[in-house]
Amino acid sequence: MKIELAENYGFCFGVKRAIKIAEENQNASTYGPLIHNSKEIQRLDKDFKVGLVEDFNTFKRDEKAIVRTHGIVKSELASLKAKGVDVVDATCPYVTKPQEIAQEMSEAGYDVLIFGDEVHPEIKGVKSYATNGAKVVSSMFDLIDLKLHEKIALIAQTTRKVEDYMEIANYLIPRHKEVRVFNTICNATFENQDAIRKLAKKADVMIIIGGKNSSNTKQLSSISHDYCANSYHIEDENDLDPFWFEDKKLCGVSAGASTPDWIIQKVIDYIQNCTKK
Repeated sequence: MKIELAENYGFCFGVKRAIKIAEENQNASTYGPLIHNSKEIQRLDKDFKVGLVEDFNTFKRDEKAIVRTHGIVKSELASLKAKGVDVVDATCPYVTKPQEIAQEMSEAGYDVLIFGDEVHPEIKGVKSYATNGAKVVSSMFDLIDLKLHEKIALIAQTTRKVEDYMEIANYLIPRHKEVRVFNTICNATFENQDAIRKLAKKADVMIIIGGKNSSNTKQLSSISHDYCANSYHIEDENDLDPFWFEDKKLCGVSAGASTPDWIIQKVIDYIQNCTKK
């Protein structure tokens, strides 16, 4: 059986940047998981003494707090700085941009509408920057009974499928006087989604590696399932089942933006070993 990696996969610019920041700030703690990959977070703790704090209130003056790639709520950031906490901002620039748009558009009198997962930390953060509040939708169906004004600013979670985002935009445009659509889906998301679509069309089995709480990995898995029924979302090699590869000729492999190369390699090694038998 042949194993083929997607043309684009794995660590994106924002994650690479955040990992580098964490490694340069030993003995600090991240507020919330730095990225959505528990294995990499464990490595940072073990090798660089970078801990994990879930409650921002526990940080004390002069302690170092690393802001996760997904960003945090605006009021929490202000509170940390007011307490004298040494804040190191590892928020991905692709996440900072929708935060800025939400604030600017809200102050300009637009209804801010965010397409994404309301409980995801990125969306909690972006929503908090809309001075006059924002509404979050996860699909076009959420729009049906939603009361909106005539001027709307539409923002997407950085890891969403562009096809789903266009459905939202196409629903709003003919129904409102002014709809400003901001392309806040990051380039790495576009590239990884295009690559997995291309690979899944020809593969007999697809393996998508990434945290089970990783939004962008879930989107990759969803796209893969559209073209290859034998698609499996795993966190590491321990989730693999040798049965998946029986009588298969081509195994496609992709990985979410928070998946490090060392996990991807372990998965490939496992697949190669179990298919040799």
